[in-house]
Amino acid sequence: MKNVYEIKVRWGDTDPAAIVFYPNFYRWMDEAAHEWFEAAGFPITKLQKEKNIIVPLLEAFCQFKTPLVHEDRVSVHSTVTEVRSKTFKIEHQFFKGDKLAAEGYERRAWTSTAGGGPTAVPIPDDMREKMQAPM
Repeated sequence: MKNVYEIKVRWGDTDPAAIVFYPNFYRWMDEAAHEWFEAAGFPITKLQKEKNIIVPLLEAFCQFKTPLVHEDRVSVHSTVTEVRSKTFKIEHQFFKGDKLAAEGYERRAWTSTAGGGPTAVPIPDDMREKMQAPM
């Protein structure tokens, strides 16, 4: 399943060179992952409150292709590309129009907090089906 998250670069997102400060790409990937879960029908807050499930970040990577600047409109295309027993990988592509500005991924764990501390648990079948749905 693919989800598209739209953002507009704000002045505060830029650095002294007037281009997007690189940590913002990681913030936007996190936001896009949360948007993906909401679009899939499993908002993160609902998972936390009703099922004691969180999806902590294990790894993140981003490669920058072309600078983004103040007031650019950007589409973040997010797709789960790998599903393992307890972890998954969600890839993000940042487009300014048709031009790829950056791409990256997050690897996250399906984690229960029911026992007090976080423990990775198997991804349930209904979520696995959403994650593996055709784009």
